[in-house]
Amino acid sequence: MGILDGKAGLVTGGGRGIGRGHCLELAAQGMAVVVNDVDGDEAQAVVDEITAAGGTAAASDDDIGTRAGCEALVERCASEFGRVDAVINNAGIVRDRTLLKMTDEEFDDVYRIHVKGTFWCGQAGALRMRDQGEGGSIVNTTSGAQMGNFGQTNYAGSKGAIASMTYTWALELARLGIRVNAIAPSATTRMTAQARDPKTGKAADSGRFLDPQLNSPMVAYLCSDEGSWITGQILAVGGDRLGITVQPRYGDTLLMPGGWDVDAIREKFRAAFRARLENFGLAKRPYPFYDGLAPRKD
Repeated sequence: MGILDGKAGLVTGGGRGIGRGHCLELAAQGMAVVVNDVDGDEAQAVVDEITAAGGTAAASDDDIGTRAGCEALVERCASEFGRVDAVINNAGIVRDRTLLKMTDEEFDDVYRIHVKGTFWCGQAGALRMRDQGEGGSIVNTTSGAQMGNFGQTNYAGSKGAIASMTYTWALELARLGIRVNAIAPSATTRMTAQARDPKTGKAADSGRFLDPQLNSPMVAYLCSDEGSWITGQILAVGGDRLGITVQPRYGDTLLMPGGWDVDAIREKFRAAFRARLENFGLAKRPYPFYDGLAPRKD
């Protein structure tokens, strides 16, 4: 007996890494799972693992980089298992390059898979759940990269968009009993192997292996009836951690009756916010630019 007995769902990018871990954990908890991956052989290999362990699964190689592929994937889950209770948007790619060198193709490919793939699958899944009338769960995948990460305009921007989509969907779908959350996972995968140190340009290998499957128990919980009290949240998972991501909010504010003009800003802003500007970037450091920002000579 598992906490997902009788439920059916789908996982995009389920053939390897974090997605594979999701599929195995969901199936172990009783969910019938459609394992989606652009590499159909990898998807089938995960299905074989699940069925060998006594679980229920089906493979899909539908392209979630297209609306037709996402709609076909949701339909596959409905036709194969009779219902759709969960959509786990996990699939992703990286095409890292700095802003000054990034091409339209590199930007568009990452945006299409991460943002539009999440949108298309989420929308198709939510429509099916609405028609079923029994609620459900959507779990998106964001990243600490949304805070800013060197060389990842496309990826960081996409993950920030997914976070904002998660908050918005949670508001819109609450009346239907559909919960919408996201995880910010941590794992050693093929994608993380491509990360580069911004100073050296070499592979940023910490030397520590993080098991991709350690991200998945929280996903299973979010899809369960026991997790029905959680929506609109981004949870930091993976390794030993389980945390709640602080959501964007307005911070310290100055008020000026009648509004601000340039002279008032010059007089008040620096005095009020000197040493209080927000640090930025995934690896936050003390704000270094109080003395001004100028081109480096090296």
